[in-house]
Amino acid sequence: MVQFTKLRLTGFKSFVDQTDLLIQPGMTGIVGPNGCGKSNLVEALRWVMGETSAKRMRGSEMDDVIFAGTGTRPARNVAEVQLFLDNSDRKVPAQFNEYDEITVSRKIERGEGSAYRVNGMETRAKDVQLLFADAATGAHSTALVSQGRIGAIIAAKPTDRRALLEEAAGITGLHSRRHEAELRLKAAEANLARLDDVIVTLESQLAVLKKQARQASRYRNLQDHIRRQEAVLFHLLWTDAEARLKSAEEALMQSEGLVVSLTSTAAVAATRQSEAAAVLPGLRQAEAEAAAELQRLTIARAQLDQEEARVAQQREAADRQLSDIAADTERETALAADAAEAQATLMREGEELAEIAAREAAIAEEAARAVEVATAEVEETETELATLTQNVAAGEARQSALSRRTNR
Repeated sequence: MVQFTKLRLTGFKSFVDQTDLLIQPGMTGIVGPNGCGKSNLVEALRWVMGETSAKRMRGSEMDDVIFAGTGTRPARNVAEVQLFLDNSDRKVPAQFNEYDEITVSRKIERGEGSAYRVNGMETRAKDVQLLFADAATGAHSTALVSQGRIGAIIAAKPTDRRALLEEAAGITGLHSRRHEAELRLKAAEANLARLDDVIVTLESQLAVLKKQARQASRYRNLQDHIRRQEAVLFHLLWTDAEARLKSAEEALMQSEGLVVSLTSTAAVAATRQSEAAAVLPGLRQAEAEAAAELQRLTIARAQLDQEEARVAQQREAADRQLSDIAADTERETALAADAAEAQATLMREGEELAEIAAREAAIAEEAARAVEVATAEVEETETELATLTQNVAAGEARQSALSRRTNR
């Protein structure tokens, strides 16, 4: 049986500073008034040995074991209890049996929970509880007797007394391990009971998986064929792309040559443009002068057009007069012919037609005078026509000259 050698408390309930309680061989007693912390020492033992109930620690939650502060001292956020065990007899479980002294500690942080350590190594609460169960003690051990506990032991049921006897015999750890083993066996039996259902389910799944495997094999074969065809297609696309690349490179070279040519042409054009820009002010001045001249010529042309229209009207009037004169001439000619015929007739008729001849002579004289008048009128009309023709020719010459100047 292991021997407790020392209990160290830091920040646990009323023990705010580190406090060591030495447990020497023999009987160790603590005497003090009510409220001095005697019960806190027992609760510290329970707590470090794996107590999980906050009510057994006289609190509403496990963080209540941390020092809550006083009027003169602030509260703490951490509490730790360490229990030192003498293992010179090597009677603890094998995993801890290599040390002469074993230090079991439990540390709690406010709002974070607690952690167990054995000789500085983190361990499970279950391992700590088994450690103390093998030592015939623990958080719920009957060796920890509180007020009213003796009467409860006397009036205990046989089952509870059996637990007391098992603890006294030092087989509590074996009983805990047996209980754990029974739980594992029950879990294994439940797993075996479910195994048949799982096997049936797996067999149905196996059939489905075989079907899927066949489909997957066909899919892989089709996928291989698709990959080959895709490879052929990509090769053809690559060959076509190379051909297009070569043609594009040739087109690029031609385009570059064209760009060079066009660049030189553009340079020449730019030079010409600069030269034209230098000449442009003079051209604009000449354009303004030409526009003024064009305006003047336009006015002159309008005047000439009016003059030409007037000359055309005069020419039409002259043409009409010539037509009238021609008609008169034809009429006079006809009259002269008639007169000649009449004269010939009169000459053949003789003297007996003297009166008629005299009258015809008078008529002939009038006709001759009319012919002379008509001839004079014809000559005057021809003179006017020649004058109008010269005027029209001069107007057309001026119009052609103005047209040539305008086109320039």
